[in-house]
Amino acid sequence: MASIWKGSLSFGLVSIPVEVRTAIQGDHISFRMLHEEDLAPIKYERVSASTGDPVPWGEIVKGYEYDKGKFVIITDEDFKAAAVESSKTLEIVDFVKEEEIDPRYFETPYFLVPSKGGEKAYALLREAIRKTGSVGIGKIIMRQKQHLAGIKVVGDALVLEIMRFANELIDTTTLHLPDASLVRPQELQMAEQLVTSLAEPFDPTKYTDEYRANLMRVIHAKMKGKKANLKPEPEAERDTQVIDLMTRLRESLDQGKKRGSVRATSNSAAARERKPSRTKATKTAKRARRKTA
Repeated sequence: MASIWKGSLSFGLVSIPVEVRTAIQGDHISFRMLHEEDLAPIKYERVSASTGDPVPWGEIVKGYEYDKGKFVIITDEDFKAAAVESSKTLEIVDFVKEEEIDPRYFETPYFLVPSKGGEKAYALLREAIRKTGSVGIGKIIMRQKQHLAGIKVVGDALVLEIMRFANELIDTTTLHLPDASLVRPQELQMAEQLVTSLAEPFDPTKYTDEYRANLMRVIHAKMKGKKANLKPEPEAERDTQVIDLMTRLRESLDQGKKRGSVRATSNSAAARERKPSRTKATKTAKRARRKTA
């Protein structure tokens, strides 16, 4: 896995040589636009909106639309003047508690890997962040752009997560949201019981992209000149009548209890299969004593 950034991670007077490597992989299906008649790929041309004529790259400039149909041209010199001085150092300026950070701030994760000679300092920072439950906050210039960055611990790795700046988040006060006073204590109690009955350890492998899987089945079938056999799972029938919230909660809670009972029964059966019965063990012991006598 090639590094996409090399530099140093610093906190206080400690400097750690590190490399940034990707922590995720794309899993999207790509398509090309084709001409239906002969399946020739479609090319896109840069044309003028006023004349419809193609425009060569040498005649294209970048403009900021500050009003409808009104632009100010930004040149390469303008971009250079606005650029922040490039640096190969990611300096942690603050440590904050992870639970204090709105999850919407986090955007794209990358692995931070120690370069030669930085292993001990890397491990020291990792364990300090782990023990304190903190996130290191700093800024990094990557691919000619400045980013806000958070340093977390995932397993034995330090993870650099590109973060959004405050002005990129929409304030929740702009939304019309229901007040908690609408919820009755009995409803809340039953809802909490329902959540508890459905609680499970997080297993990300349980959740799959069914649309992507179906689409790949269609593609593979068409490659063989066949038609994919996609049988949708039957959906549970829903009662269209208006039923009060408490009734729905009770029904959901009953289903959750049944699911928990089935899971407990399965676990007990598995335990019995692993453990020999007392009667069988007793008979085996008696036969062994007879042989010894």
